[in-house]
Amino acid sequence: MHTPMPGQQPGPYRRTAVWGRGPGPGAGVGSAARGFRSRLRLGRRGLAIGVDIGGTKVAAGVVDAEGRILSQAKRSTPGSDPRAVEQVIVELVEELGRGHRIWSVGIGAAGWMDLDGSTVLFSPHLAWRNEPLRANLQRLLRRPVLLTNDADAAGWAEWRFGAGIGENRLVCITLGTGIGGAMVIDGRLERGRFGVAGEFGHQIIMPGGHRCECGNRGCWEQYASGNALGREARELAAANSPVAQELLKAVDGNVESITGVIVTERAKAGDATSRELLEDVGEWLGLGLANLAAALDPGTFVIGGGLCDAGELLVAPARKAFARNLTGRGFRPAAEIQLAALGPNAGLIGAADLSRVSSRMHS
Repeated sequence: MHTPMPGQQPGPYRRTAVWGRGPGPGAGVGSAARGFRSRLRLGRRGLAIGVDIGGTKVAAGVVDAEGRILSQAKRSTPGSDPRAVEQVIVELVEELGRGHRIWSVGIGAAGWMDLDGSTVLFSPHLAWRNEPLRANLQRLLRRPVLLTNDADAAGWAEWRFGAGIGENRLVCITLGTGIGGAMVIDGRLERGRFGVAGEFGHQIIMPGGHRCECGNRGCWEQYASGNALGREARELAAANSPVAQELLKAVDGNVESITGVIVTERAKAGDATSRELLEDVGEWLGLGLANLAAALDPGTFVIGGGLCDAGELLVAPARKAFARNLTGRGFRPAAEIQLAALGPNAGLIGAADLSRVSSRMHS
């Protein structure tokens, strides 16, 4: 049976695809999503490889139809060379494909995609500018390839297999090098008119604030991401503040070695300054979520990405700031804020599953 390449026809990641109707009068929360699941057998039963390309690492895994990772591998991201990134992807797929019959490959990349999922228009953290990534990888891999935004992939995975099961209006926020976002509405990814919806990290939350890689100042991700956490900690340590001595001790006095991961580890170990820094980031996170709730009115926010290793140390202050800044607070239902269930693997799981679902829809 001939299978058109992902992106040639409407699929779960296309704005034009409407797989489930919205809930009618009196319908309960999640009814559209459950109806969608019951009417459509999602994806083939074979295996797919998902690849999650972030600002610092490329993670890949063989994923089955239930979202289980059977094998996994990682590499550092060679961010300054698009061809080098492609070569890393090829190496990972070839390594993981040995001993498995792989149906398709899904790529979740940190960047803005065109609507048909063929080109990375721009990536703030990688060297892609109008990069025809899908065509390049299909030529190198000789397999069907689906290309989507990494946050879209993570959001899809959480809706399918994780914290968003049963929710018919889900917003997923991924906190890592920057901030990514995705919306799953009635069983479809909402990507906007031009395919670049969900770039919530680049809403300007502090006019004239910190310069962002996207070119603007004051973007949300400059205040509520892993990079932001590391930057604030380094500034504190560089001033040789007495409250930063535990952080400096953790990196043998090398200020530039302090990252968001280090701060999170020290916070979990009980360091008061690291917990205070996480609380600051959590407050910025909650403020941004309140803005999104005013615009999008989701039922659930799922918070994922590497920074969520901090757990309630991050999410508890976010919930407080969200409640404090929510428009119409006290007179409207409020979205739940949940930690992602799939952890840092959500992106590769979602990319693999989307490639499988797309190949079925197009066959």
